[in-house]
Amino acid sequence: MANIDKAFGLRAIGNLSATGAQKQYGYEIADNQAGTIFQGDLVALASGFITRFLPATHTAAVGVFNGCNYIDPTTGKPTFKNFYPGSVNITAGKIVADVIDDPNQLFLVQCDAGFVAANVGNNADVVGTGGSTTTGISTMELNSSTLATTAALNLKVVGLYNDVNNDFGTNAVVVVKINEHVYGSAGVAGQ
Repeated sequence: MANIDKAFGLRAIGNLSATGAQKQYGYEIADNQAGTIFQGDLVALASGFITRFLPATHTAAVGVFNGCNYIDPTTGKPTFKNFYPGSVNITAGKIVADVIDDPNQLFLVQCDAGFVAANVGNNADVVGTGGSTTTGISTMELNSSTLATTAALNLKVVGLYNDVNNDFGTNAVVVVKINEHVYGSAGVAGQ
């Protein structure tokens, strides 16, 4: 059976720690910051603010974006979104991004092309900078062409996601951990 081609960014599923609980923290997005950030996007820190992670930059990620909240500058009402629409010029408060930032967090992600059993344990970069402003969901995927043992790649593949509708091959969904993480053992600088 062929895997379904439907990218969804990175989706938290568990944790390598004893509790297995998903942990998230509120970081600030700079006022009037350009560019969208979608739920499921890797994010990085730049000058103390959350920004959308740019694939293949090899800047360490701080985690995965899981929504944001702010006081809408037009209505003056609290606004909660699963994506940051970009260029929000707030007049009160801050733009707070919820980021799943535990370096031991596991995620599901779809591969953009082929994936075989021998790829388990390898590292890979991500690809995709889009998402849906209707659903707020990212289209970020694992870049299958980068699967290798190279240490300086964004994600570490833990295994194939165990689901009856998922198999090795094109568009496989895999379990990953962020390999280049600001809070990880590599201690890669994030700014």
